[in-house]
Amino acid sequence: MRTVPAPMTRAPASPFAPTFAPTFTHGDGSTPAGSAVSPEDRLARAWAALEAVPDPEIPVVSIRDLGILRDVAMADDGQTIEAIITPTYSGCPAMSQIEEDAGRALEAAGLAPWRVRTVLAPAWTTDWITEAGRASLRTFGIAPPGQCASPAAHGGNVQPMRFVPRQPQAPAIACPRCGSVHTQELSRFASTACKALYRCLDCREPFDYFKPY
Repeated sequence: MRTVPAPMTRAPASPFAPTFAPTFTHGDGSTPAGSAVSPEDRLARAWAALEAVPDPEIPVVSIRDLGILRDVAMADDGQTIEAIITPTYSGCPAMSQIEEDAGRALEAAGLAPWRVRTVLAPAWTTDWITEAGRASLRTFGIAPPGQCASPAAHGGNVQPMRFVPRQPQAPAIACPRCGSVHTQELSRFASTACKALYRCLDCREPFDYFKPY
């Protein structure tokens, strides 16, 4: 006998969730009788599912390694899995695709009810890219960004503000292909707005540089 899949319904929307965030789920979100899946197990499965979601513009890097996936938590109702994402910059055209891909991953993992919520503060920074993500960028031919904040800032210490003009010092951008630091910027914008176009003066190959911010 051919079975008919259950219709898609909407999970209760959070008052903090943007109206464009997908909130689709199967059924009413209740736990089936006899199910012994704990919230911790569901969260672990959600992390595993979302870690496999690639960035649409740089598919060799996952949204977690890129720092877009901020957190995965249980909503106040105790049933809805909530994935929190942040765009790399305001107006990023890939966000709608990332929301859709994250929702599909949660749905495919059988984690309904779920919700994908976009938050803008604190703003995303390239410092959130993991070491694994930076290695993947380099292998893909994109020079990873340098560090923006000081190590003390990462530790939560207060840093003084200094309103003293300083001469900008251009960092040495290493070529991701041959490792040479004899590189030259060709354009402040490359394949996407968050990258600059460089070329190596040794191997003569052009490459993208992920601008730090």
